[in-house]
Amino acid sequence: MFTFNYEAGASFASVWFVWIAVFLSLFLLNEISRRSKICGFICFVILPTVLSVLWFTVLKDKTYTDWFHLAKVYSSTAGCIGFWCIRYLKGGRRKIFLAFPPLILAINILEAVIRDIEIGLKYTGGGILTDGNMYVLGGSWNYMNALAGILNIITISGWVGICIRKKTAKDKSQDMLWPDMLWFWILAYDLWNFAYTYNCLPGHSWYCGFALLLAPTLCAFTVGKGAWLQHRAHTLALWCMFAQTFPSFIDEGKFAVASSYSESWLFIISLLALIANVAVTIYMLYKIKKTKRNPYLEELYVDLKQYKEIKSMSI
Repeated sequence: MFTFNYEAGASFASVWFVWIAVFLSLFLLNEISRRSKICGFICFVILPTVLSVLWFTVLKDKTYTDWFHLAKVYSSTAGCIGFWCIRYLKGGRRKIFLAFPPLILAINILEAVIRDIEIGLKYTGGGILTDGNMYVLGGSWNYMNALAGILNIITISGWVGICIRKKTAKDKSQDMLWPDMLWFWILAYDLWNFAYTYNCLPGHSWYCGFALLLAPTLCAFTVGKGAWLQHRAHTLALWCMFAQTFPSFIDEGKFAVASSYSESWLFIISLLALIANVAVTIYMLYKIKKTKRNPYLEELYVDLKQYKEIKSMSI
């Protein structure tokens, strides 16, 4: 499934050690940025502003300049800034502004869907990406996963119920909670996104697929319940900024990890992503029929235990 760079001196243990370090760094940086209003502002306003100057000046010959990487880093950062405003600014919780989280989420998924289709069309049989940095292998898996991504967008529900976590002695984060975004949708998203990275970023999926997806999911299921989208945006933006600044970390050297380019694995992973998202879609349709609720105008999963637990933490 993955190939380690043993020829450059990597070992199984050392690569896993670096993966754990990346995972823990993302988890801890998310904790810092989510629990402090000031730290959040520094991480998602000041830091990307400074880095942008570097990317387009002294680092212009090293950093990624293709449309996808630039769109991803700036759209994820825009999401973080928008969520920060919803959490901390007066008037940020008006219904019109609550439409921003599902919109930015759908845009990010759609960017990846377009990329999957692009790889499938242009790189059938394999080829080097136009930026010259990575070999990709296009095939039916790209189209399966693109469909999974479209279903993932369709099943985004209950955005009108987005709320703010009340302060407690243990947690003063004021997280942006989304009670209707529950574990089954999150896991379907994770499977789809991992398949996307494996299809379209095969040289990066060990870190930006595996570690980057696990960090916000673990937080959403433990210390930061109900705020998965916020955690996802934070960790994605931080990772994208790191990757833009230090591309050699994941593209070169002994800790770079590549896909095995096995067509069997490519097919199986995308198939699992599609099955998971079809299952969530069927469940959503079942709940719509049973409850007579509109998932785009009201919350859908209000009868579930997990929903009630998250809702009880809000202001």
